[in-house]
Amino acid sequence: MRFGYWLPVFGGWLRNVPDEAMEGTWDYCKRLAQRSEQLGFDLSLIAELNLNDIKGPDAPSLDAWSTASALMAVTERIEWMVAVRPTFHAPALLAKQAANIDHIGGAGRLSLNVVSSWWQDEAEKYGVEFEQHDRRYQRTGEWLDIVDALWSKDGVDYQGDFYRIKQSILQPKPLTKPRPTIYAGGESESAKELIASKCDGYLMHGDPPERVALKIQDMRARRDRLGLPPMKFGVAAYAICRDTEQQAAQEVRRITDVNQSASGYQNYQQWLAGTQLERQVSLEDYSVSNRGLRAGLIGSHRQVQDRIGEFQAVGVDLVLLQCSPQIEEMERFSESVIRHFGQSARAS
Repeated sequence: MRFGYWLPVFGGWLRNVPDEAMEGTWDYCKRLAQRSEQLGFDLSLIAELNLNDIKGPDAPSLDAWSTASALMAVTERIEWMVAVRPTFHAPALLAKQAANIDHIGGAGRLSLNVVSSWWQDEAEKYGVEFEQHDRRYQRTGEWLDIVDALWSKDGVDYQGDFYRIKQSILQPKPLTKPRPTIYAGGESESAKELIASKCDGYLMHGDPPERVALKIQDMRARRDRLGLPPMKFGVAAYAICRDTEQQAAQEVRRITDVNQSASGYQNYQQWLAGTQLERQVSLEDYSVSNRGLRAGLIGSHRQVQDRIGEFQAVGVDLVLLQCSPQIEEMERFSESVIRHFGQSARAS
């Protein structure tokens, strides 16, 4: 099992708690990144939004790609999974930028999380065309074709419905072979078909292990039909690891005290309208992003360890954590969970 976390580029993950003591600043993210390597974390996901959908559009949020480049230079081991939205990045230019960052960090330290945009207000405020759901995935398919081609060869010609390039050259190529890992998530039929055919890993919102198991089985079957190698599987989870189950439950009550007038609620409603999720979401899901509480990494140290073991048993190989305040909770998680799994691996 690999352990990752979401970089708090929005200043936190809780829509009902205004100040989480984890500023959305470069200084905080740098300090967190360097400490996370010492704590044994393997990977961090850097979300990409130009507006802050957690604390409200007027709140600060860091740019994903310039932050990733800087963090590559001040860390040594951790992998940076950087979100990228095709509607905001021309494919050939992003392929060039990503290859350069791959060289800054060294082979194996850059991966992509390809996201088909959902936030209409943000697109309008930044002068980007907002497209309907299936059309976004059609664009993403062409975008991935171009990025993959330029990472592997020169003299690339491409003519599609969205992009056209002629005799394009990209040098230097990425150090990571055969290419930086490409992750994506989505629950619609069009999303799952695209991910199975063009990506290397599937990222899932928080859900219990038994539901995650069904999704993994589905994606494995799609992959097998295409004759492609096995995929990697990651799941988002909000972690509350305490000495007792009662202490963890008390923290859940604190962070899910929903205030529907919070500045992030309107953005959340737009996200719901722009996606095609398999299950209805609740106001509790609103309180913590990415359905993180549904994963159930909540309870005593032993309960959280056992829950991660259940995810591992159904095929999950990456857990992407959110927690608050981030550094303090990651210290706790490393001591009680990551160390446990490291000891188990050595014992086996």
